[in-house]
Amino acid sequence: MKKTISIIGSGFSALSASCYLAKEGHDVTIYEKNATIGGRARQLKSNGFTFDMGPSWYWMPDVFENFFKDFDKKTTDYYELIKLNPAYRVYFGINEFITITDNLEEIAKTFEAIEKGSGKKLVDYISQAKSNYDIAIKKLVYRPGVSALELITLETTQKLNQFFGTVSKDIRKKFKDERLIQILEFPVLFLGAKPSKTPSFYNFMNYADFGMGTWHPKTGMFDVVRGIESLAKELGVTFKTNSSIDKIIVQNNIATSLIINDEIITSDIVLSGADYQHTETLLSKEYRVYSDEYWESRIFAPSSLLFYVGFDKKIQSISHHALFFDVDFEQHAMDIYDDPKWPEAPLFYANFPSVTDKTTAPEGMETGFFLIPLAPGIEDTEVLREEYFDKIISRFETVTQQSIKNNIIFKKSFCKNDFIEDYNAYKGNAYGMANTLLQTAFLRPKLKSKKVKNLYFTGQLTVPGPGVPPALISGKLVSELINKSFS
Repeated sequence: MKKTISIIGSGFSALSASCYLAKEGHDVTIYEKNATIGGRARQLKSNGFTFDMGPSWYWMPDVFENFFKDFDKKTTDYYELIKLNPAYRVYFGINEFITITDNLEEIAKTFEAIEKGSGKKLVDYISQAKSNYDIAIKKLVYRPGVSALELITLETTQKLNQFFGTVSKDIRKKFKDERLIQILEFPVLFLGAKPSKTPSFYNFMNYADFGMGTWHPKTGMFDVVRGIESLAKELGVTFKTNSSIDKIIVQNNIATSLIINDEIITSDIVLSGADYQHTETLLSKEYRVYSDEYWESRIFAPSSLLFYVGFDKKIQSISHHALFFDVDFEQHAMDIYDDPKWPEAPLFYANFPSVTDKTTAPEGMETGFFLIPLAPGIEDTEVLREEYFDKIISRFETVTQQSIKNNIIFKKSFCKNDFIEDYNAYKGNAYGMANTLLQTAFLRPKLKSKKVKNLYFTGQLTVPGPGVPPALISGKLVSELINKSFS
């Protein structure tokens, strides 16, 4: 039966859900508060430079392929992928870096050259990680988080101990060189929690990294947004930008309409791909499932201080992706999760898409994207932003032995206050709720409201969790619940 469905937000989960729902014949409209679609994956163009504003790592290509396959399409129908080689570099000091290539065999040789015996250990470890990946990504994450029983399978019972160990402990049992340990701990940061708090089972992220490689859409991650938008429009989805949601109207415990820019929009189903906590504030208090105390008690993934920077020259000795671990890894993690504050010596990530894609910068110039992970809810001022920009650029210059600060001709920052203003993000978080043991699967906020009929949620604060591939899956899961409610 055809229904009118209103979707709040246009991030990856909302885009995904819109496609699945439109495929079933429903009348689907996406309402986006900002001027352009994509949510955190929006694009910024200025002064001849092009920036992906949010996600910049394309991992788990099979999830993207599976999404398009559900519509008898392929990723190549919408965008072109490039496998990066090197995948990334990790810097530990002045001209001291480890290069991660595009295949496990070479990566194992790199490990072996640094720590004798570690090459074979890495291959064995990634084999185990692949086993977990096959269980997690091919089976568990495609379950809606309704019941604990979803996690109980023959495969998971055989790996029960991995839900009570941690990624960090496992890695440190096998490897001794601190640089190799940090490289192996890095991928689980995408899940939003410290490696020492992330269950061992989540080492499948290491397989996503070393086993599947790092990819890049030809002209950036926004290619994926445009691709799914094109698919959605082919399926009949309508997009309305500059459409801020003022309230969700509930009558007789049923979501019946939205107030958008002071206009009432009636709907059979309301689906929010916006921040979960914010969406519930659009309801009268009696219809909210999760209290302020609940949200305050959750472990959130970090916020971020981002800089979009244009340089008037090419930068030497860099890779597309670069991680700067030349300071204390554990101390920065403590400054995010244990004693939230601005880190005295921050780790940071640098991304130079113009190394791969010449269209992102004018000829002879470079596009740079810099990210410092920060505790959510932290103080955010222009003075602090500038102080930390100076810190990381000075470190970049020292570590890579070159001058770049005087070559900056464009710069824009984005931090906690912007995440709140642009995305209504709780405490200005950048990645949603961390995937810790007690915030996994059925223990996350539900896809379907327990108090309001015909109100659903999707995205990084619900099932399955943070990241672009999980967002695509979240959209599929919630669409299946909605369609089931009509059957």
